[in-house]
Amino acid sequence: MDLRIFTEPQQGASYETLLAVAQATEQLGFDAFFRSDHYLHMGDGDGLPGPTDAWVTLAGLARETSRIRLGTLMTAGTFRLPGVLAIQVAQVDAMSGGRIELGLGAGWFAEEHTAYGIPFPKEKFPRLEEQLAIVTGLWETPVGETFSYDGTYYQLTDSPALPKPAQAKVPVLVGGMGKVRTPRLAARYADEFNIPFQSAADSAEQFGRVREAAKEAGRAPEDLVYSNALVACVGRTEAEVTRRAAAIGREVAELRENGLAGTPGEVVEKIASYREAGCQRIYFQILDLDDLDHLAVIAEDVARQLD
Repeated sequence: MDLRIFTEPQQGASYETLLAVAQATEQLGFDAFFRSDHYLHMGDGDGLPGPTDAWVTLAGLARETSRIRLGTLMTAGTFRLPGVLAIQVAQVDAMSGGRIELGLGAGWFAEEHTAYGIPFPKEKFPRLEEQLAIVTGLWETPVGETFSYDGTYYQLTDSPALPKPAQAKVPVLVGGMGKVRTPRLAARYADEFNIPFQSAADSAEQFGRVREAAKEAGRAPEDLVYSNALVACVGRTEAEVTRRAAAIGREVAELRENGLAGTPGEVVEKIASYREAGCQRIYFQILDLDDLDHLAVIAEDVARQLD
């Protein structure tokens, strides 16, 4: 089971804070550091010092880490034109020495678009499909050839399709709980399918839909990695669990029900249920980014039990 760290910087985090978490992620042996791609905080709090851009952040971290994978859950398709995004991701991949992964979603948080003057089109899912076709098509075009695309929402003519990523194939993540279009899109474009904040039972059903869609697309279901993102609240004692729940404004009972919460033994048992559902990779959503000991508890007392 791969274990990754997933952060929500829009809730309030400077680059320096994210750097500390990323470097702790690397030092403690986790597989990857991922972050959300949002420009406005959600719920209570003020979000200070303000939003940080996902790809600017990852460019910085690419130069200040050496081993961990780096990526987004998920970059909003509404934020960037697909040709520009392909350039950005390829450049950051080169800066990292080939450690970047792209999670790309349709975008959903209307208020952040209003707050920063970003268009929020109604036809987000069809646009996402074209964006995936363009980004992957640009990367796959051989050097010296050009790429053109004539879609409903985007048109590219004789693009040199440069630069290329350092990796031969940048892993692309698609996710969500849509029952028809989402599995079909994942089967066509994704290297990994991610389910955020759902039960093991619901995850098993959705993984099954994606596997069936892959077969229908003529692709082996095993070609994809299947993953879950879940909020983490782990403590060596019940007092630690309670303290960490209070720090993120959540109730322990609710976190035990909906996330990876409790003592290390409890969390290992919960992860086992996701493994049985078909999950191969877990993203621990860390909401208190100043509590680096939380990462140490997961690395030392949870991860070691999963080896």
